[in-house]
Amino acid sequence: MGRKGGGSRGLGRGFTSLWSAAAVSSLGDGIVSAAAPLLVTSLTRDPVLVALSVFVQQLPWLLLAPVSGVLVDRVDRRRLTVAANAARAVLTAVLAAAVYAGAVSLPLIYAIGLLLGSCAALGDNASSALLPAVVASADLPRANSRMFGTESVLNRLCGPPLGAALFGVAAGLPLTVDALSFAGAAALVSTLRLLPRPGPADPSPTAPSPTPSSPTGRAPLGHRFTDSLRWLWRQPALRTLTLALCLMNVTLLAAFSVMVLYAREHLGLSGFGYGLLLTASAVGGLAGALVAPRLQGRFSASVLLRLGLVLETLTHVGLALAGSPWVAGAVLGVFGVHGAIWVSVDRTLVQRAVPDELRGRVNSAFMALAVGGSALGALLGGPIARLLGLTGPFWFSAAVMTGLTLFAWRPFGRSIDQVTPAPLPAAPDPVPART
Repeated sequence: MGRKGGGSRGLGRGFTSLWSAAAVSSLGDGIVSAAAPLLVTSLTRDPVLVALSVFVQQLPWLLLAPVSGVLVDRVDRRRLTVAANAARAVLTAVLAAAVYAGAVSLPLIYAIGLLLGSCAALGDNASSALLPAVVASADLPRANSRMFGTESVLNRLCGPPLGAALFGVAAGLPLTVDALSFAGAAALVSTLRLLPRPGPADPSPTAPSPTPSSPTGRAPLGHRFTDSLRWLWRQPALRTLTLALCLMNVTLLAAFSVMVLYAREHLGLSGFGYGLLLTASAVGGLAGALVAPRLQGRFSASVLLRLGLVLETLTHVGLALAGSPWVAGAVLGVFGVHGAIWVSVDRTLVQRAVPDELRGRVNSAFMALAVGGSALGALLGGPIARLLGLTGPFWFSAAVMTGLTLFAWRPFGRSIDQVTPAPLPAAPDPVPART
């Protein structure tokens, strides 16, 4: 029905719009990914306070999870993505103005970070749910790889050194660029065209039908969210993947929440050197994005995910032992290759298995657990670094990843390769009203 999702001529105009918006915002975020930690460390060198700036951006995924998924399934996802990006543009501009005025403080950074995280919890969920609406299912591996490759180049390769350099010119300049990038992304998404959906004509293809768990589509938000959690838990492959991703994010953020201090005090890098170090994983990420579709066609998801668990464990060991920026950069490069392949496999499995009517809610539940792991890791990273030193979080993460690898090895081999579109939950019989 409608135009084809891709083929030799590309992935279509709708994907081009979404891809362009992601490219613009990715560059802005990459610039701030280096500049924001440098801004925080200009105010404090306490690892707990530095890690707290990361934690507050992850927390909204937990607080808003019951609302985010239901909202994404009930409203026009395109409009929600535009609104979230516009709000992020305003918030980032406010923080930039505070920096220019010399009025920036840790409480203000935490508050803006919390609000930006809230916008991300809504906007990123809606944006993720849009991708299957602009490309065909068969093209999802190629589309995901292209999205991740763009993110690797702009967010991780070009953005961090540019952000560190701009921070050296003026501390508010990277934030100004990020605000403009969010405004540009909002404008691009507003032009998005979606694939026609099968079934009865629907004047708003991004506004899904009422939830199958409620005949009226008016079930309480909490019930809808718990329904999506139960549905997710009953899918063995997705359940294992979600639990693994949650723990992997705990270990990743426990270590990387204090990366700016690790780079500057353990490796002896300058602010610009820290920005360059962040690009090492981007170089690997770009290579991984280029080979991911071919690897997914040649190897099973089981093989790629098992290998990913081993590489992630070795990443933490390598960074804990690294005594020079060159060694740390090489380790991060390999980690980038693994990360790109893992994300492509992970996203493709989830997008293929989740029905469109549940995509927003299940993605919200999936991300709540995954990003909840990030929040917990960021909360742990600072105290561990204060207690055990700046390499302590890496040793902690290596130990946890070893346990996760042993736990997930067999389930990944048994169920991951059998992922198919899962059935919708049966709608319950209407409950008679009390008289």
